[in-house]
Amino acid sequence: MPSSGGSEVPAPLEVKGIGVYDRVKVVKGDAVYEGLLMPRTEVLGDDYIVIKLDNGYNIGFRLKEVEVQLVSKASPSVVERALQQISRGGLPRVTVLGTGGTIASKVEYKTGAVYPSLTTEDLYESIPELNEIAVINTKTIFNIFSEDMRPEYWTKIAEAVAKEVESGVDGVVIAHGTDTMGYTAAALSFALQGLPIPVALVGAQRSSDRPSSDAALNMMGATAVASRAPFAEVVVVMHENISDDVLAVYRGAKVRKCHTSRRDAFKAVNDKPIAKVIGGRDVVVLASNLKPRGTKEDFVVKPRFDSRAALIKVYPGIPAEALEWVLESGFRGVVIEGTGLGHTPSYVFPSIRKLVDAGIVVAMTSQCLWGRVNMNVYRTGVELLRMGVIPCEDMLPETALVKLMWCLANASSIDEVKRLMLTNIAGEIKPRTEYKAYLEVKGLE
Repeated sequence: MPSSGGSEVPAPLEVKGIGVYDRVKVVKGDAVYEGLLMPRTEVLGDDYIVIKLDNGYNIGFRLKEVEVQLVSKASPSVVERALQQISRGGLPRVTVLGTGGTIASKVEYKTGAVYPSLTTEDLYESIPELNEIAVINTKTIFNIFSEDMRPEYWTKIAEAVAKEVESGVDGVVIAHGTDTMGYTAAALSFALQGLPIPVALVGAQRSSDRPSSDAALNMMGATAVASRAPFAEVVVVMHENISDDVLAVYRGAKVRKCHTSRRDAFKAVNDKPIAKVIGGRDVVVLASNLKPRGTKEDFVVKPRFDSRAALIKVYPGIPAEALEWVLESGFRGVVIEGTGLGHTPSYVFPSIRKLVDAGIVVAMTSQCLWGRVNMNVYRTGVELLRMGVIPCEDMLPETALVKLMWCLANASSIDEVKRLMLTNIAGEIKPRTEYKAYLEVKGLE
């Protein structure tokens, strides 16, 4: 554990009695910067220093180009202060489960390689503000790129969360890569029923070594939600906009990554954020239909998923063989991402009928994302309904796929699968679509 002074700081600063986490003032020409002195990186040696500014950003300086002045000593270190909270019981307890992704990694500057770094000490060192939010304990389930996520990993995550719930923590944070975080959030929403505490998934669009990183603020906000939020649901906590001021809290079954690189990439689809986090600490509840924190009496874990389900996007000219592949491959279900209100070309009707007759569950969503499936408007939709295709209301295609995998693993019959697909289990189906939800996302209202 780093401590003030010693080899964790460049030698010229050590001579001055300046140590890690001391508050320093850095003067470079006419500019003055103030913040906490961070531990030096091995490759930079005594030539550079890094300080964490009050706004959460890290900034580096070549030591010979600046004057460093001590403002105040750090006593004890932020890590020591955090660990002292355990014996005092002064802060809520939060477990951070690592699965990989940008938010749980560091960059080794010598090689450029990204490696996992999610120890309790790492978090307190890189984000000292966590010391004032919660007593953190970290556990790494696995370390993978989020594109390598699989249904069996959702089971492991759900089981790990269940253990933490039973241990009595106040909340759980799951550090996850952003690319498939929406899928995992939906999976946990179905697998963890009757939660007594919040489970907050969090990621980062930009790694912690970049000046524009969103990792620190996102982690602070997720920890604040896990430790202080009055509701007990599976949520995703990410930037609401590109500025470092507000984080949005999205229900796990209604959120989607909508941009490849922006810090506000995640949006609620056919829904609104259920809460906001101001300044990385203050949780402001926005929705009224939230499950409150409770006891473990109603907590049920159903972590199984059947991966023999497919998601197929309809497009002009899609061959009928694309659908029949589901039958040939031994799959038990398929979610069709149809056009408009939930349509497919009429020439694939025989293939869909073949799937239904073979006992394969066929569900319909829309590639429009906003709005809901309504297969009673046009003849195409009506014929698909008559075949036995399940209309997935306003569910996201990804959520519908995850839900189908969960239903196939937990239902005892095809009829029960169909019933569960039409049942609102985790807020994935809203009784009606609010027109304003689309306008707000588009910035029109």
